Amino acid sequence: MTQTASALDFIHRHIPGSVAERKPLLLLHGTGADENDLIPLGQRLSPGAALLSPRGKVLENGMPRFFRRFEEGVFDREDLRVRTSELANFVHEARATYSLPAPIALGFSNGANIAWPLMFARPELLSGAVLMRAMMPFDPRPLPDLSGKPVLILAGAQDPIVPEEQAGMLAAIMGEAGADVTYEVVPAGHGLTGYDLQLAGAWLARHG
Repeated sequence: MTQTASALDFIHRHIPGSVAERKPLLLLHGTGADENDLIPLGQRLSPGAALLSPRGKVLENGMPRFFRRFEEGVFDREDLRVRTSELANFVHEARATYSLPAPIALGFSNGANIAWPLMFARPELLSGAVLMRAMMPFDPRPLPDLSGKPVLILAGAQDPIVPEEQAGMLAAIMGEAGADVTYEVVPAGHGLTGYDLQLAGAWLARHG
């Protein structure tokens, strides 16, 4: 059964889980997608997990995003702060509404780039994260305590949007904050490939 609840702050979809031991997934889409985009991916990577998939509130040339940017790779950091707080409130309310334990955030591109700030701002809301094509274009210190939080970061070796060193910096800083980080560079560009799905599926089988 699929539910769309307009009472919560974000347009979103919630699909109840059918396997109780699987952690829910918080699906965070990339630029130009919506709350439907990552549902099939979530179902494939973690069959039976509850899915919570909000739509980003910001529009860039008509395309939904989770926060504004000045140009590619240059975040509007004040807007990111405000939007991260909004998303945190949504996740908190949605967990209470749908009786969800702390989910694993699964984000692609723009969605991954709000997933790690969400984990930094409100570590208690998430049990882990899968960050696909994420970047860290600024130093986020001071760091929170992410001790024991499992995180998978998937970078593309030929990604024209996310420099590999920024993905590596994200992995290093999350590790410095105490997260249990797995960092993989796949032979791919910005789009997802079978390598990504294989690695994410195996990681979720262990941590999800």
